[in-house]
Amino acid sequence: MSETTTDVIISGAGPNGLMLACELALAGVQPIVLDPLEGPSPEPKANGLIGQVVRMMDIRGLFSPNEFEIFDASRAEHPEPIPHYMFSGLPLELSALQNNPMYGWSIPQPRLIALLAARAEELGVRIRWGNKLTDFRTDGEQIVAAVAGPEGPYRIAARYLVGADGGKSLVRKQLGIAFQGTSSDDRITRFAHAHVPEELRTGDGGIEIPGAGRFSFGHNRVERGMFVYAEILPGRPMIGAAEHGCDPVPDDEPVTFDEVHQAVERVLGVPVPITPPEGPGPHALRRTVGQNTLLAEHYRRDGVLLLGDSAHVHSAMGGPGLNLGLQDAINLGWKLAAVVRGDAPEDLLDTYESERHPVAERVMMHSLSQTALIAPGPEVTALRELFSELMQLPEVANHLANLLAGSDVRYAIGDDHPLSGRLVPDLTVTTDAGPLRVAELLRTARPILLDLSGGAAAHAREWADRVDIVTATADDAPAAALLIRPDGYVAWATDDSDIDGLHRALTRWFGPARALAEVTD
Repeated sequence: MSETTTDVIISGAGPNGLMLACELALAGVQPIVLDPLEGPSPEPKANGLIGQVVRMMDIRGLFSPNEFEIFDASRAEHPEPIPHYMFSGLPLELSALQNNPMYGWSIPQPRLIALLAARAEELGVRIRWGNKLTDFRTDGEQIVAAVAGPEGPYRIAARYLVGADGGKSLVRKQLGIAFQGTSSDDRITRFAHAHVPEELRTGDGGIEIPGAGRFSFGHNRVERGMFVYAEILPGRPMIGAAEHGCDPVPDDEPVTFDEVHQAVERVLGVPVPITPPEGPGPHALRRTVGQNTLLAEHYRRDGVLLLGDSAHVHSAMGGPGLNLGLQDAINLGWKLAAVVRGDAPEDLLDTYESERHPVAERVMMHSLSQTALIAPGPEVTALRELFSELMQLPEVANHLANLLAGSDVRYAIGDDHPLSGRLVPDLTVTTDAGPLRVAELLRTARPILLDLSGGAAAHAREWADRVDIVTATADDAPAAALLIRPDGYVAWATDDSDIDGLHRALTRWFGPARALAEVTD
């Protein structure tokens, strides 16, 4: 059996695994990506990105204007906050918020995967489609992975293995890491693309069904369950229903369009004149039995790490999945690359779990809350009425917006400046090259010392081989200087001249100082 060697293996070429591969490649580490599929998955799943991750995709130069204006965002070349969203199907108005953190990018998951696969290949990443991780062993220092490939089994030896292999992760199971939370099996959700008569569509992206009423885009609670309508792609509406108190359906029983259609009619209580979708596929046709909300007890054991759904699964309500998983990848990528290169100690990887695990806990909390609020029953109807009133209060809307966007968790990075531990503001600064957005400075995924007062740059020269030093000016500068990590989070900031704090932050995140002779060699 042949054996190759690499620094990092990524098991899974979904959006999270591919995003991690791009992050590693930008930092000079070329992983091997394994996926049992023959190519990028065309399966319709997530319908777009929401929250902080949209800004982070912009930071990497991956964002493009919305093709389909489901979030009512403008077609500006960089992300802008969206004026409204929803919480458990209840409208959440955001236009009056002073600092609205909610961004939206309506890119369907197959297009996102294709985009990331193309970017990874441009960066030289080896994506081995049709190759499945079947086993691995580790002695704490080296990992040997067994792979089933088109030409037979082989092995790969690596320093690190990242399981981005989904909720049923082989990597997590083999490590024996507990997957803890709640599960229910009495709720069935069914979705399908459908042909919907034009006369049923409303001008605001919703649908009006005779005898049942008018329903908005997205999740709609009714007394018998939940009705979902979303026309993400023009001419390809997604329609679905969730029912409670259902008898289990065998996993191996194929789902049919008629099954979805009947579920929609049961939930709405009236005939619904829809037919199977027209035109080329792939078309969505999906049944989900039960609801799992589970979180891995740990994200890392020695050289093996968990990413995305292998680390956490939860309801898709509110669209938090890719917001969470892609940010996991961007958080892990630069840290893992720094350790592989020898620029940072191994314990830097501990901050991946300490920073991202609490964010996943918050997502699980609000996704469970939304699931509870959309359940049937008169008590829930009354609670929704009360909750709808509360959501009109600006402070409540602001709290929910930050919760959904993922901006309400501040990383404990050891610096008490108000900006530290948070995603850098979307600043425009003036450099020798002219005005630039901070997002443009972070395209290469290198850390930046942004000196806005001219007092900090000279004190970071011993890190200049690892940290880009940018001297600039800015109107209404939020700090005199900021140290920005490759993931866009502020590692240190000062309003005066806290040079000792700068040196501590540089050392903690990017390794010890090096003599100027070493830096310039």
